[in-house]
Amino acid sequence: MEKAAVIRHPLQWAALRVQSVAGAAPMARLPQTAIPAPRRISVDDVRGALRQGFADFLAFRSDVIFLCVLYPCAGLLLWRFASGYNLLHMAFPLIAGFALVGPLFATGLYEMSRQHEHGLPVTWATAFAAFRSPAIGSILLLGVVLLAIFGAWLLAANGLYLGTVAAEKPNSLADFVHDVLFTRRGNAMIIAGFGAGFLFAALALCVSIVSFPLMLDRHATTADAVRTSIAAARKNPLETALWGLIVAVLLALGSLPFLIGLVVVLPLLGHATWHLYRRIMA
Repeated sequence: MEKAAVIRHPLQWAALRVQSVAGAAPMARLPQTAIPAPRRISVDDVRGALRQGFADFLAFRSDVIFLCVLYPCAGLLLWRFASGYNLLHMAFPLIAGFALVGPLFATGLYEMSRQHEHGLPVTWATAFAAFRSPAIGSILLLGVVLLAIFGAWLLAANGLYLGTVAAEKPNSLADFVHDVLFTRRGNAMIIAGFGAGFLFAALALCVSIVSFPLMLDRHATTADAVRTSIAAARKNPLETALWGLIVAVLLALGSLPFLIGLVVVLPLLGHATWHLYRRIMA
């Protein structure tokens, strides 16, 4: 008897396509368990998560660099898009806002650290085993939420530009730089932009600080993962703020020169995020 065709929504279709590519990658499956309440951590836990993330980076260095070199390339493409289509004013918001969706793209790094904990061999293909997770639909759904936050940030940044510097449209790149750095309009845009960026970054951090690892590890739904992540941030406000500051500083340093440093920073932060999750949800 011929099997009836099933029409799937786009997230399911995308998940199945990626799963077919990564089908040969091993995956340590854990039984579904109840989600524990987030625990109180300390600044030492944040430092410890960074140390463990760096240790993972050293253990998988050649594999992870090969995987993450795609992200700096994506950032350079964003920059080329902005500079090539008279959207130079959007170059910084595009690159800075790229960090808002970073937790989604780091899912493969979480899987590498997770399988390493279970003593399984880890290669670059291990990262794609994340797409075989029973929670892949929830992971992609939260990714869409982060993309929406990213889009809202771009709209806000463009609106700030149009309301300040663009009131007197610069005639050249030199005029643009001068207007941004040495005029009241430009200073107002910078101050308002950093304020708006902080709010968007804080929102993305609170909903994602443990969400993606939690869905990968315990197969939580998107709603449960976001709820738990917000609870974790509320329970650890100082540590969450410190983590956000560390992420921002490392991403800024990694962006120089020409985003090359992100090849190291992105895998380091991805692995460290997994270990921070372990300390919060132990």
